[in-house]
Amino acid sequence: MKSLVESIKSKVIIYCTPIGQPMTDTVGITALIPPELVYACRHRPLDVNNVVPTSSINPRSKLCAWTAVWRDEIMEGGLDIDSLVVVAGGDCHNALVDGQKVALSGVPTHYFFYPFDRDPDYMASQLDGLAGFLGGIKNKEMFRTISGLKEKGLALDQLRVDDRARASDVFSALISFGDLQGDPAAFEEVLDTIPHTDVEYSSRVALIGVPPIYPDFHEVAESFGLHVVYDELPYEFVRLGGNDLQALAGSYRNYSFSGPITGRIEMIRQELDRRRVDGVIHYTQFACHHTLEDEIFRAHLDYPILTVQGDLPRSSSEQLKLRLEAFSEMLEVMP
Repeated sequence: MKSLVESIKSKVIIYCTPIGQPMTDTVGITALIPPELVYACRHRPLDVNNVVPTSSINPRSKLCAWTAVWRDEIMEGGLDIDSLVVVAGGDCHNALVDGQKVALSGVPTHYFFYPFDRDPDYMASQLDGLAGFLGGIKNKEMFRTISGLKEKGLALDQLRVDDRARASDVFSALISFGDLQGDPAAFEEVLDTIPHTDVEYSSRVALIGVPPIYPDFHEVAESFGLHVVYDELPYEFVRLGGNDLQALAGSYRNYSFSGPITGRIEMIRQELDRRRVDGVIHYTQFACHHTLEDEIFRAHLDYPILTVQGDLPRSSSEQLKLRLEAFSEMLEVMP
């Protein structure tokens, strides 16, 4: 039998349950996969990360709290899912082990790998394998439906850039595009109710890296006059898409977090310029491999950078508030 590494290299689709086993309704996802494909297979995605910031679980063992919390939420019955898709390559390294723990507990689990080299054929093979795990495409109309919702998401993001929507409201919407809150029609109603309002602030900032594990981060930043006009990862949720498998493969192979950091830096630079930012906040998560990217960003982004790190989910600490306040004051006096 091939090892896991050999299977990855030979581009074999890996299943933890028999391929013929019938699927049920709710599919947990550990990172970004095309939600339009899950819906097209007549299943409901649930981004397990979205329960982490407000979870009260204290993980039994952990490196990264993000993966350890959703792992324990699933294994202790706090998350009602019928199967799990683990994005095991090209995004989160800790998810691979914590996802296997969930699989060993009896949850049908599929492993999804992004191509580091952006190979479109490999990306297509991964989408084909995912569709097979989900029982096949049954409702192609969901591709167009969700494409329309992503257009609304992009328009909402632009409102923030134009100072006509609060960053905290926009972030809450964009981060939900990973699963569209389990109901595209109801989610569209949520998008339509987000208030349009003139925003007052002292500085425009970008938030790069993984999303903060602190649920009040954007509100705290706003309280110090920092208008977050770019959330790097949630923007990927609305930037990528397609109306069929081929289009999805062509788009999602460019998922910025899954490839060489040079491409990610280029994209960040473009967005920082387009959004006219004054400074950058780089959020890092304890024990996450993305933390090692901080020195690279500092060497290649010509902006004032504040690096902050989080661990367990909780409200923003007083130390974090002081650092955000000091960063805001520094940006105000810079020429």
